[in-house]
Amino acid sequence: MSLQRRLLLYLLVCAPVVWSIALGVSAHRARHEVNELFDTEIIRLALQVQSTLGDTSAPGRTLPRPPPAGEADLRDLAIAAWNRQGERQLVDREGALLPRRADASGFVDMSLGGEPWRVYYLPSPQGDWLVAAGQKGAERDELVRDLVYSQLVPWLLVLPVLLVAMAWSVKRALLPLRALTDELQRRSAEDLRPVPAHHAPQELQPMLQAMNGLFSRIGHTLERERRFTADAAHELRTPLAVLRAQWDVLKRSRGEAERAAASARLDAGMDRLDRLVTQMLALSRLEATEQLPQASALPWELIVEQAMSDVLPLAERRHVELDCEWPPEGTPPLPVRGDAALMAVLLRNLLDNAVRYAPEGSTVRLRFAGDLLQVINDGPPLSAETRAHLGERFHRRDGQLESGSGLGVSIVQRIAALHGLQLHYGARDDGDGVVATLLSR
Repeated sequence: MSLQRRLLLYLLVCAPVVWSIALGVSAHRARHEVNELFDTEIIRLALQVQSTLGDTSAPGRTLPRPPPAGEADLRDLAIAAWNRQGERQLVDREGALLPRRADASGFVDMSLGGEPWRVYYLPSPQGDWLVAAGQKGAERDELVRDLVYSQLVPWLLVLPVLLVAMAWSVKRALLPLRALTDELQRRSAEDLRPVPAHHAPQELQPMLQAMNGLFSRIGHTLERERRFTADAAHELRTPLAVLRAQWDVLKRSRGEAERAAASARLDAGMDRLDRLVTQMLALSRLEATEQLPQASALPWELIVEQAMSDVLPLAERRHVELDCEWPPEGTPPLPVRGDAALMAVLLRNLLDNAVRYAPEGSTVRLRFAGDLLQVINDGPPLSAETRAHLGERFHRRDGQLESGSGLGVSIVQRIAALHGLQLHYGARDDGDGVVATLLSR
């Protein structure tokens, strides 16, 4: 069922129910007002009759305050009066129906001749006279019905107009939703522009904001996918061409020495390609991660052991010594909560870069100091221009002998951002070497 039909159904059901309740309340109030009006008239009539009997007109006497008003009628009134002995002294055409009740005072509801009556008994102060004034209850009911019908008939006559007005109002109120639907249907799959929300009704603002946020996230995701595809196409072209050339050289090799050299170059090219693909996939996954899937206290001893074990083959090949400097006992190393697996990737990339670009025979030191972590090597200090380009994808300094993908720093920066850390590169206090520093923001 459409939203428009649902709203119309709710209105068609709720409007008569609410109106019926209002009609019932109006009928109750009308009955109360009619009874109050006619009761007052009956009291006034009884007082007038009593005054004609001479009892309330004695010198120095005032008319007694009547009992609380109840209900009365204007037509088919009955009047009767009795003296102390119970003899009827005054009666009209209908008054003969009224019974004498010496102990009654005020309004009494009774049935006379099979019809409901409302009778008001007014005794004189000395008890010499008893006046009774009554009215049929049917007269009051008829007047109440006339008042109710006077409201019901116009409403029933206006009901078709009201239904048309409600249908028009609902359709008019849903125009912004129809306009939004038409705009989204006209858009192509590549059109992720934000939907204008400044003219939309207030009820649609949260939905439009959520939609625009979704479009923005989808746009960022597609942009990452396009960038990854372009980078992969660009960066894989060269190593694949090199591998093809090395494979051709290997096939044309005649001697054992020439074949061994070509095979070694082919293995090195395969390792470089494997590293490049692994780094690109890791960076793609990290950029698609908005927040850490889980965060807990980091087991730094295990993380350092794993990272150094991964880098150890490269360090042994380049004759670089790995060292770790822990903080004083009782001081936690870099107290930050995060993902141990990602932090191991971060530390492995920092150590790998430090070992890869450190002079052979030197030492790469991992140092924990309070709320920071440093990876230090003895390589030449980085220039300001080089530091400005650190973190750019596939950027590597000229003149590097070691193979690499140029993605390690980008991966470290992304993992650091997910853990609320910042990465800075600088030199040692003596102005030499390269220091990569991780510290809390």
